Amino acid sequence: MCGRYSVLPKAKGDSKAAKLLAAQMREAHYNAAPSQHLPVITNTQPDTVQFFSWGLQPFWAKDVKSVKRSINARAETLTEKPSFRNLLKTKRCLVPADGFFEWQATPEGKVPYRILLKGEDTFSFAGLWDEWLDKSTGELLHTYTIITTEANDLVKPIHDRMPVILSPEAEELWLDAHESQDELLSLLHPFDAGKMKAYPVSPLVNSALNNVPEVINSL
Repeated sequence: MCGRYSVLPKAKGDSKAAKLLAAQMREAHYNAAPSQHLPVITNTQPDTVQFFSWGLQPFWAKDVKSVKRSINARAETLTEKPSFRNLLKTKRCLVPADGFFEWQATPEGKVPYRILLKGEDTFSFAGLWDEWLDKSTGELLHTYTIITTEANDLVKPIHDRMPVILSPEAEELWLDAHESQDELLSLLHPFDAGKMKAYPVSPLVNSALNNVPEVINSL
């Protein structure tokens, strides 16, 4: 599961996400959490940063409480679930980030870690998005989910799952309307552990109310 991450406007790196964030984003999210409106880059508007609510609300849901919104979608079962399978074909997105958090179980309790690229560059998670019409108000709700895969060797001692991180080249392919389902699925694998690092952080991250720089500082 990926339930928290960070994304800052001072983006760096060569990825599509970094370039768009540097030009279009102003607010820092040190402790991005489900239900918040966070930046995404969709396949239908690939040159614009939009802000969608984290937690997928499928278009067919009767109301906002009829289904549990999915913050994650497992890469291994995307094609088995009709809602995800259809979104894989038509509604893909990049979810910009510069790090994510996972909690390691220890005898003393759970210890939060921040996991990021060694160069601390901005990158993208692979995501799916959807839009849901509230028939009572006419409001159109845009939401997204982050695709996860098995953990690589760096993350595995902390947690058994990790979000799918896309390379700059894979970002372009993920948004490409001409990629086949098999080609898209081939992008959904664990990121190279040798290009990543992790460090323990403050328990401040445990509360989504703490959107402060201290959340991402190393202990």
